[in-house]
Amino acid sequence: MNKEFIQAIVDLEKEKQISKDVLIDAIESALVSAYKKNYGTSQNVRVNIDRETGDIDVLMRMDIVEEVEDDLTQISLEEAREIDYRYEIGDAVEYQVTPRDFGRIAAQTAKQVVVQRIREAERGMVYDSFVTRQGEIMTGQVQRVSNDTLFISIGRTEGILAATEQVPGERYQMGDRLKVYIMDVKKTTKGPQVFLSRSHPGLVKRLFELEVPEIEDGTVEIKGIAREAGSRTKMAVYTEYENVDPVGACVGTRGARVQAIVDELHGEKIDIITWSENPEELIASVLSPAKVERVIVPNENEKAAIVVVPDYQLSLAIGKEGQNVRLAAKVSGWKIDIKSHTQYEAVAASLEEQEEALEGYEGYDDGEENETPVVEETVAHADDGIVFVEEGEEPQTAPGEEA
Repeated sequence: MNKEFIQAIVDLEKEKQISKDVLIDAIESALVSAYKKNYGTSQNVRVNIDRETGDIDVLMRMDIVEEVEDDLTQISLEEAREIDYRYEIGDAVEYQVTPRDFGRIAAQTAKQVVVQRIREAERGMVYDSFVTRQGEIMTGQVQRVSNDTLFISIGRTEGILAATEQVPGERYQMGDRLKVYIMDVKKTTKGPQVFLSRSHPGLVKRLFELEVPEIEDGTVEIKGIAREAGSRTKMAVYTEYENVDPVGACVGTRGARVQAIVDELHGEKIDIITWSENPEELIASVLSPAKVERVIVPNENEKAAIVVVPDYQLSLAIGKEGQNVRLAAKVSGWKIDIKSHTQYEAVAASLEEQEEALEGYEGYDDGEENETPVVEETVAHADDGIVFVEEGEEPQTAPGEEA
């Protein structure tokens, strides 16, 4: 060790952002292990590296005791006072035991430690850098391809774009540049791994934040987004400002803003609708481009709705393989049952017939006041039917049953 080595450590501190003291402490610990390994001793030794000159000293520590039980770690008071008369019981004596050829071992060990620490520090910095960026997008370059997995160069590391996170139909070559969504960051034995996605709905959301200043500054808020990557995305936007058109802000002048995002997604269709706190309005909007005649919400707590559309709009409302209604349900958070006008009329007529049939039974209460009081009834279950029993009478047995 010498001044050149110390200067190299200082340069590493500046370049790799690794503390000089951390490196030297690590080297000292490694040299202790190297000394014990090479000289076969279990003595209590420590290594000291001069921070200025780089000189190395191996120092043996001996505890001062009244009666020596271990010659390797203990020394008597009499022997200690031969070195310095001021020593007392409980003190420790340190003296140098540096072997002549220890410099070669020290240099080799120091190199190994420095390389290892640099690798660990770089891994730590990569993890710290990316773990706080989950949910963001970055521009990367395709570095290599293994089977169907892409390895994307993003800064100081490679991100993993698995086949399941790629968009169906997209094909990339070595060197292609693309925007990716940072989905997850994990520590592994091979160092930190950054998992990327091109199919995550968050990618579309972040792209709109980049393209639309109103979303970036919070004027326009994305309330819901659903995506089937490579095919279609639905996004509901909202603003509290009356003079701001949230959909227009996202679309941009002559569609310039949304077109830039469509180009990045290689032609994926994007539906942008206005969010509403009114369930009927929201559901009618999210089913765009289909026209809705009526939205029926039997119970808001169940978040389920029946939507009536014109007969010729039924297939458009449902979408290819149910895509439109599926995305609409994800964006709104509602279960949506779509019926054509004819289907709804048929169901309504059937319900009306059942209502009229029930009115024929004695004791049917339609909720309105009747001049003749309704006779109170109880219901007894039999294997082959229901027996109505007037109050005060004995229950009638069902045919084939014994009383």
